[in-house]
Amino acid sequence: MRFIVYGAGAIGGVLGARLAQHGHEVVLIARGPHLEAIQRQGLRLESPDGEETLQIPAVDDPTAIPPEPGDVVVLAVKSQDTAGALDRLAVAAPPDTPVVCAQNGVDNERQALRRFANVYGAYEIFPASHLEPGVVRADSAPVTGIMDIGRYPHGVDDLARELAAVLSEASFDATAVPDVMRWKYAKLLTNLNNVIEVLCEPAARKPVHVRAKAEAVACLAAAGIEAATAEEDAKRRGELFARGASMQMRDGGSTWQSVSRATGSIETDYLNGEIVLLGRLHGVPTPVNATLQRLGNALARDRRPALALSEEELMRKVEAAV
Repeated sequence: MRFIVYGAGAIGGVLGARLAQHGHEVVLIARGPHLEAIQRQGLRLESPDGEETLQIPAVDDPTAIPPEPGDVVVLAVKSQDTAGALDRLAVAAPPDTPVVCAQNGVDNERQALRRFANVYGAYEIFPASHLEPGVVRADSAPVTGIMDIGRYPHGVDDLARELAAVLSEASFDATAVPDVMRWKYAKLLTNLNNVIEVLCEPAARKPVHVRAKAEAVACLAAAGIEAATAEEDAKRRGELFARGASMQMRDGGSTWQSVSRATGSIETDYLNGEIVLLGRLHGVPTPVNATLQRLGNALARDRRPALALSEEELMRKVEAAV
């Protein structure tokens, strides 16, 4: 089984590196200086259990490594880049190519299913970072993180079980689950905090996240969408530490890393914006999430640094929206 990892940032880079370390054939699809660094000197993986530079083939487009029977594509680009990635993948890959969406948000699988018949969701929880070209960092070892796999929109098949087994051997705590989107909606509720993390200092984050999450819970209820409970989610995450993982602190989450690299875009439209969409579809007000979506996009677009707003400014804007 060859893995084509489309998007070699924090999640895709660490995942590809761990698979390569455990003897699996991996090809990375990356871009810009990160791609150039990988092609020139390999991908350096840093983790609590050491550093290793891996010579993994890397290209800039899936047409450079057309998928073959038996290949699995792992989609690990940010959600705002999914449509473009699928456009390119559809040129190179037959429609029965398995596509695993190892991404935040809940819209990627639906987009992939328009193009590909065999789509899988991945509930992935593992702290990872990508802040400089050619380098990714896993912040947990010996267990890199959780990566549960399920067929989209629901169910488990032989490939899901095989993928879970491969990932388990490659240092992940992985299980094949029949209701993967239920778990991804639970993660979405947590990810509403990603943009808050880049907007303001820690003191204001919890109260704003509580408001944003309350809107989200109301939207999911109105839409008839079930998410894993907070207790279930906390228990699943806790299993990582029950297996003896050692952790090192990372600087910030995926949105913070995008802002730090001044990429010009963040995935907030598919996190807080997903709640705004559900609210508009089902008549539920979402002023807090809409405000966070607007502020986060403006900060990223203008390439301003994280923590651009004071606690007072953010709270004032939220209160005005409410």
